[in-house]
Amino acid sequence: MQISYIIVCKEMDGMNWIQCLSKSIQYIEEHITDRIRIDEIANQAYTSSSHFQLLFHLVFGITVGEYIRNRRLTLAALELLKPGRKIIDVAMQYQYDTQESFSKAFARFHGFPPSKVQADKIRMFHPLKINITVQGGFDMSRSLVDEFYWSDFINQKDELLSDIDKYQRIVNWAIEARVHNPNVFDALTEWILDDSEWTDDKLVENEQIFMQGILARFRGQNAQLRAYLKEIESSGIVNGAVFNALDRFDNELSGKTEYNDLRNVITKMFTDFSVMRDRKIREQIAGGKTGPTGTDSVDIFGYVNLLKDCDARVQWTLFMPDMVEKQKKDFKIEKFEYMKMPAMRFIGKESCEGDGLDTVEGLKNLFSILDTMSEYKSGFDYDVLFQHHYGRGVDVERWHGFWGRFMKADTPVPEGFVYFDFTPQRTESNFVAGPPYISQFAFAVFSGNIEAMHEKEGYDCDAMYDITRNIILGQDVNIPYPDKYWTAEVFLDGYDNYSTAYMFSVEL
Repeated sequence: MQISYIIVCKEMDGMNWIQCLSKSIQYIEEHITDRIRIDEIANQAYTSSSHFQLLFHLVFGITVGEYIRNRRLTLAALELLKPGRKIIDVAMQYQYDTQESFSKAFARFHGFPPSKVQADKIRMFHPLKINITVQGGFDMSRSLVDEFYWSDFINQKDELLSDIDKYQRIVNWAIEARVHNPNVFDALTEWILDDSEWTDDKLVENEQIFMQGILARFRGQNAQLRAYLKEIESSGIVNGAVFNALDRFDNELSGKTEYNDLRNVITKMFTDFSVMRDRKIREQIAGGKTGPTGTDSVDIFGYVNLLKDCDARVQWTLFMPDMVEKQKKDFKIEKFEYMKMPAMRFIGKESCEGDGLDTVEGLKNLFSILDTMSEYKSGFDYDVLFQHHYGRGVDVERWHGFWGRFMKADTPVPEGFVYFDFTPQRTESNFVAGPPYISQFAFAVFSGNIEAMHEKEGYDCDAMYDITRNIILGQDVNIPYPDKYWTAEVFLDGYDNYSTAYMFSVEL
């Protein structure tokens, strides 16, 4: 959070107050895990506790206690993302007397308990800063550049750190960048779509902001990250998928896009930035706001959306492997593989509570009919609960589940059943939502504690779903969300037993 004021200072005392407040903020940040007294903070501003608290609230709009609490709960959430960190230890670290009091404060601040902490759901409260706004000169759109969570990897090198510690520092950066950057990309979309920011007199400055300030700076950061990781690659701790993610990101940042629908407009912008006068061009560059998790639906998928996805993919390859290890509790992954199947047809019936289908008898009748169709087996012949959103985003279309099996392409559909076709690759040149889906998927088989495998608390969906997805993201394999996205619970021992495997749509 940054709070900006137009401060007119006619005397040095005005600037002294700014310096003293900034010094007090720095003191809080340096002692955030200590027991801090108000008088100790006030001493940094060379004033009494009462005067300091009044000034702090007047300038920042919150009390000193609120600021300390908000910062501690933000940092505590980031700490809990690290493998092996226990809630009670983090509570003690940030000066909570009991785990219960910490959990209550955490839930009030973040909206979920510490046991459910996830990188893309953390509510971030950043250190306060006082900015003096000087009227005139460049517009505040330049501040977009500094809002991204940048890191200077080369200058962070420390020979006293082990390779493991160096890599963990990069992982921690990726976690914070994943929390912070999505909202900045959305702000970038808003800026590009704001007609008042794209008058002729601002075009040259905007080219500097976008092409040099953002695109070139991301390329520079990627180069530093690649060099930093190469130095410790021989230790065997670096996830090699990160280099593929960096290559893809660099290509997009240089205008060499893999996205056919945007190739023409991106080439035009890189060739002659003046085309950004045209709002229709800017709409294709900006795209739509996809929210902090990147899953909100958009009418137009633009170049900024593409950059947002590429940035996320780099971060996922860095922190998802650790997250997967942390998420495996009392069970293990027996097998994980990517499968490319020929054309298939899923045949089944929708799962609807209350109509009898999800009863033992209802499922028995469904699968007994499919049992009579053995000549149409696809080679992947397990009972499944197929799930999808008809190619739309999860924010606009609810989950739909269907009990059934994957059969050969063009299998006759029994009366009262529904079907969804799958093809080996896309059949359209552009992105068309919904069926036919793609018959490429990750297949994960689990063993161990059944209840733990189906645990929902602390996961987006449940343990099997989250872990399968997170392995895919950590390996930089594309999930065709939302247009061709689907998943399936797999019942290796039949529908009348627990599911112990998962299918997750990918595009290889």
